[in-house]
Amino acid sequence: MANFDFKENVEVIFNKLESFLKTKTVVGEPIKIGETTIVPFINLAFGLGTGGGTGTDDKGIGGSGGGGGTGAKISPTAVLVIQGDKIELLPIKKTGGLDKLVDMVPGIIERINEKKEEKEINQKIEE
Repeated sequence: MANFDFKENVEVIFNKLESFLKTKTVVGEPIKIGETTIVPFINLAFGLGTGGGTGTDDKGIGGSGGGGGTGAKISPTAVLVIQGDKIELLPIKKTGGLDKLVDMVPGIIERINEKKEEKEINQKIEE
């Protein structure tokens, strides 16, 4: 029976996180709407854990086991709005930030809905 390798499990988890946590995770892909470019900024929090062990029961039968897991929370924090020579950073959590964005970029809601529908169609095609 193979033994649980703590080091190997931690390395696998960190390798997976490394491929996930890139600059694009915190600074999103720019969205172009007409002459305006919007760059989302995202807050990412995560945790991970792993553990394992070996043992023998009352009958002398040995065994081993292990496990690991991760959890993450992603939330938008701000958007950078670029309109020609004008650049403005709008916080999402402050009152009025989203309202101001909608006023600055007419058509943003429609564009977001189009992207959402496009993603749903692509997911259905992949299924």
